[in-house]
Amino acid sequence: MTRLFTFPAGRRAKWIVLVVWTVAVAAMLAANLPGKYSEAERNESTSFLPGDAESTRALAITEALQDGERAPTVIVYQRDGGLTAADEQRITSDVAKLNTQAVFPNATPFGDPAGERGGGRPFQLSSDGSTALIVNSLRATGESEDILRPIDRYRELVSGEGQGLSVAVGGPGGVSADAIKVFESINGTLLLAAASLVFVLLILIYRSPIFWFFPLFAVALAEITSRALGYGLTELGVTVNGQASAIGSILVLGAGTDYALLLVSRYREELRLHEDKHEAMARALRAAGPAILASGLTVAITLMSLSFAKVNGTSGLGPTGAAGILVALLAMLTFLPAVLTIVGRKPFWPFVPRLGGAGADQTQGAFRRLGERVQRSPRRAWLATTAVLAVFCLGLLNLSDGLTQGNSFSDSVESIAAQETIATAFPAGQSAPTDIIVRDPSRVKDVAAAVADVEGVAQVVPTPSRGPQGTLLAAFLRDAPYSTAAFAVIPEIRAAARRADPEALVGGATAVEADLREASADDTRLLVPVATAIVLVILVGLLRSLLAPVLLIATVILSFGASLGVAAVVYDVIFGFPGSDPSLPLFAFIFLVALGVDYNIFLMARVREEVAKHGTRAGMLRGLAVTGGVITSAGVVLAGTFGVLAVLPLVFLTEIGFVIAFGVLLDTFVVRSVLVPALVFDIGPKVWWPSALARETDRSGDEEQ
Repeated sequence: MTRLFTFPAGRRAKWIVLVVWTVAVAAMLAANLPGKYSEAERNESTSFLPGDAESTRALAITEALQDGERAPTVIVYQRDGGLTAADEQRITSDVAKLNTQAVFPNATPFGDPAGERGGGRPFQLSSDGSTALIVNSLRATGESEDILRPIDRYRELVSGEGQGLSVAVGGPGGVSADAIKVFESINGTLLLAAASLVFVLLILIYRSPIFWFFPLFAVALAEITSRALGYGLTELGVTVNGQASAIGSILVLGAGTDYALLLVSRYREELRLHEDKHEAMARALRAAGPAILASGLTVAITLMSLSFAKVNGTSGLGPTGAAGILVALLAMLTFLPAVLTIVGRKPFWPFVPRLGGAGADQTQGAFRRLGERVQRSPRRAWLATTAVLAVFCLGLLNLSDGLTQGNSFSDSVESIAAQETIATAFPAGQSAPTDIIVRDPSRVKDVAAAVADVEGVAQVVPTPSRGPQGTLLAAFLRDAPYSTAAFAVIPEIRAAARRADPEALVGGATAVEADLREASADDTRLLVPVATAIVLVILVGLLRSLLAPVLLIATVILSFGASLGVAAVVYDVIFGFPGSDPSLPLFAFIFLVALGVDYNIFLMARVREEVAKHGTRAGMLRGLAVTGGVITSAGVVLAGTFGVLAVLPLVFLTEIGFVIAFGVLLDTFVVRSVLVPALVFDIGPKVWWPSALARETDRSGDEEQ
């Protein structure tokens, strides 16, 4: 293992490492594998359905009845005070224009959404005469362009507001198009903002106008490689959406920069102790490499637990996120040390580390003074810190799951505006009917009557879609199709339909969202204990102790609860968000536990190294002093990169960015700097139980200053 860690620091090996990385990345770019990864993203909600969900089974039959999966597109016309005769003439003219100038192979003609309800007109008019609807449907092909091109063309021809008449394109087709546009803009915007932030932070941390280039360049190579591997995973059947891609990029950028900071910090320390740069890098890799490797493997294995999720989008983040972390780890332990060994000390200018120069003694400084203050009264410190974090946890009482596809955009989008207009004059569910598949043809009327009696259902109408698989009915809900109120009606509709036909199935946009939310809740209940167990096992193996890993896990879980509690209050009181997604607690837990343990691994691995020489309490003090600055810098970088998610126009990504950024900072400045040291100071050598270190009495070295 020592030879493997120190290989990139070899006099000839460093050039081999550089050439291998250069050739590999050039080949990936030549094949456009990173670009193909973006093209392979699936951003339709139906792509994330678990295979055993009822809406999944309903979708398969609906596709057979309708010659493929279809997304209704609704164009809504509205005028306060009522549509005029001229408006009605314009709508009729628009229908003809759309059906001649906007013809797409996967689109049906525009007209009345239910045939006879138009009263002879090609549109449906609301009872108050203020609003009219025309509808067609788009057959989903799996290609984003087959949704975007028709919707963009429709909007180009009819959307806008003039002379009091407003026209907007919405429905599931419009919502899908708006979501796809947001997701397609994510990668460029996100990477530019995150890279700019990391650039500034690295200049401040290294205090050099030159050195920032090398870790940032290594991270860029890791990002290219991880996206190329991500494309390979999608070819193997892994489902990836824009959110997972964005989070994966942030993980590579943030974690990769953290690993670089930890390696460079130890390398700078060794350059002050050794004249030869190769020896200094070899010693840095030998000392810091195992902790960085353990940290990266912890995060990667924890992320892999997401593979057990029911929701395809969540399970897809498991292997792609893990691959990104492993690539970042590999780049920082091979490419970066090879390049730094090649360029030597000069890029550190103007603060070039010299043999025996200033800073050779890393055991003094602000974190040493903080540790000494905590050491004076450790029990009081950890009790007070725990009490504050427990108070923060009370914010969990304010956590809501009110975020849905209908209110998930931070900015105003046309499809949501169209939905709001429809809701003022029609049943809110008019734009996205709920599909009911009746398997027994003789029971169609009975099912329709039973579902129509369900509170929350405005109307049930037949559709032309029927075949050996069943008959399709459309149920229009009174509530908006992407609302929690509508989701709550789905179980009642299913129960009513099955009373009339035991084999009936209920699907459609609202049922899809309802099933996704239920599956997300199931994933949280399953994966939280699984991830906790994985991290605990890794810590036990790394620290060769049982008590210390349990304490570390407990502190990170407490930090997670405090972070999510504060976030729940901030989302409601400051941001005014409608709630959070049901999957937010799972993502927050996975990232905060994995990344929080990351910093504890960096700290405790160094502490254990010092304990062998100086005893537990002095080792804790020295470990905190030596790692405090670099771990704090790493925490700030990681928090900043996740905070960049807030620039994206999706509420969920803003929420996940805030809770992870706040949680990382809380863990960096409070848990790792105060709570963990206080517990170690209070418990003493017994913290290493049952290893041999626990049987040592406090030696005089424990008092070494």
